[in-house]
Amino acid sequence: MTKLSVNINKIATLRNSRGGDVPNVVQVAKDAQKFGAEGITVHPRPDERHIRYRDVLDLRPVVKTEFNIEGNPVEKFIDLVLKVKPEQVTLVPDAEDAITSNAGWDTLKHRDFLQEVIAEFKRNNIRTSIFVDPDPKMVEAATNTGTDRIELYTEEYARQYSKGNKAGIRPYVECAEVANKLGLGINAGHDLSLENIEYFKKNIPGLLEVSIGHALIAEALYQGLEYVINQYLSLLRD
Repeated sequence: MTKLSVNINKIATLRNSRGGDVPNVVQVAKDAQKFGAEGITVHPRPDERHIRYRDVLDLRPVVKTEFNIEGNPVEKFIDLVLKVKPEQVTLVPDAEDAITSNAGWDTLKHRDFLQEVIAEFKRNNIRTSIFVDPDPKMVEAATNTGTDRIELYTEEYARQYSKGNKAGIRPYVECAEVANKLGLGINAGHDLSLENIEYFKKNIPGLLEVSIGHALIAEALYQGLEYVINQYLSLLRD
C-alpha cells in the first residue's frame, strides 16, 4: 500500500486568514492520524503565510506516524529541521514569493549544494527526499546527491488527466522505472486528488508515499475529513 501523508498547510492558511487559533493545526494533525493518515506534511515558508515555524515545533510531539517537513533548504529551514528531527525532509526549490511549488530541482546544476545539505540531514538520521520534475535525466542525477528518495512533481500529470489524456502519465512511469533501477524511493505530490490518484497509483511502480493537501482539504469541505482520508486510503491499497 502506498502511504498517505496529509499536508495541513491549508488548515494554517484558513487559521491565519482570521487570526486566533481556529482551526487548530495541532488538533487537525491528531484527527487526521486518528482517521487513518499515515503521515503529516508541512511546508513552512520564510514569510510564514500558512504553516509557521512555531507550528512545526508544536506538531512534533503529536505526530506519531511520519512527520515530513518540506521546504527550500535556506539556513533557517535547515536549522528548524535539525531541531525537530522529522522522519523525512523533502527539499523543494521554491522561491520565497512562490504561491506554491512550481518546479523540481535541477539535480545536475545543484548537485554539490544538494550533496552538502543532504549529508547534514543524513548525519542526523533524517530520511531525505528531493522534489523533481518528471525528467529521467533529473532522476538519474539525483542519485549523485545522496538522497534516499525523490518526490515526483505531479502537476502536469493532473492537468493532462483532467483533460482526459491518460497518456500524460508516461513520463512519470519512465521516471519511476529509472528510480527503481537506481534504488531510489519514490514519493509524489502536487494536485493529486480523488479524481486522479487511483490511476496514478496503479501505474507508478514502487510508489511509496503521496503527500496531498489542497485537494484533500477542499474535498473534505464537502464530504468530511474522515471520509475523504478513508477514500484516499481505499484507492491507494494494492
